[in-house]
Amino acid sequence: MKRKMFGVMFTAALLFLVACTSQSSPSAEEGAQEERREAAPDSSYEVLAKQLRTPWSIDFEGETIYISEREGNIVQLKGGTLNRQSVHTEKPVSHQGEGGFLGFALAPDFQDSGKAFAYHTYDQGGALMNRLVLLELKGDQWTESQVFLESIPGSNVHNGGRIAIGPDEMLYVTTGDSGEGELAQNQENLAGKILRLTLDGKVPADNPTAGSYVYTLGHRNSQGLAWNSDGDFYSSEHGPSGTPGGHDEINVITAGSNYGWPEIYGDDTLEGMELPLYHSGETAIAPSGIAFDDQDRLYVATLRGQKLYRFQPEKDGLETVLEGEGRLRDVKVHNGKTYVITNNTDGRGVPSDQDDRLLVLE
Repeated sequence: MKRKMFGVMFTAALLFLVACTSQSSPSAEEGAQEERREAAPDSSYEVLAKQLRTPWSIDFEGETIYISEREGNIVQLKGGTLNRQSVHTEKPVSHQGEGGFLGFALAPDFQDSGKAFAYHTYDQGGALMNRLVLLELKGDQWTESQVFLESIPGSNVHNGGRIAIGPDEMLYVTTGDSGEGELAQNQENLAGKILRLTLDGKVPADNPTAGSYVYTLGHRNSQGLAWNSDGDFYSSEHGPSGTPGGHDEINVITAGSNYGWPEIYGDDTLEGMELPLYHSGETAIAPSGIAFDDQDRLYVATLRGQKLYRFQPEKDGLETVLEGEGRLRDVKVHNGKTYVITNNTDGRGVPSDQDDRLLVLE
């Protein structure tokens, strides 16, 4: 009951903020394009990179920045110099709809090994699928060295794709429902899940179900993963399209839990299924990447919402940190600075001749 009341109060706060700061209330990420607005007067940021090609995720090695691009490249930004590196996978990247070269995370020993984890869409006999692979950097070329998972259901929509290494040094991966909601409730299918693997691609011995990569189920299209300083695990998730739309979620993730899709969403309840910490009511913001800062404030990059929000669960509030830059795909906090990538070239935005861009907030 406490979590449900919190969701209702938080939804009311969100709707009030959206009414005050938006020109319209978008119905879903899949909806029509919108005009880009001017940046908020108190926004202060620096543009670190321009003309990125539909970037999707950000990672760091020291002060060197790596960004995945959906068409199948990795951009290295070092000392202000942009270097676009090629990626060679055993099965070619299929950049269709929401698919392509998506999640990317450097291995903890990247400085010595040159290895990284990547999630990408590919064509399998005319059907779109997703796979999780290990890459290795040699010179300016990334090459697949090992495949961890294949045949994860994919489509033009709902591929999931976020990769993150948790405080337990395990690899976490989000998968979408591939537009077939019932797969999210199928324990034997990898669609609509959060997966957990060891860093060498095996099933951890303490996963909820022996022999299964599935950590949680009942997800529609999660695109954000983050942990706070206490080790609490959060995810962002796109809610249902159509009428009513919205009901985008922030969830607290616990091992073995079922987050309800497609059986429940919003404030619906069903025994054995989790309520979201927050949902956006009938206003769609399409949250993507999320990240905590050193004060445990959660930053949320949004696509339809076209804002970077800062959310503090205990304060029941959502603050606009950045707006007017169009669609935002990922956010990372690194050495006290907040980094954001725009996603206006993804086919649903209104790109300028400078898009897409990597921004760092002061």
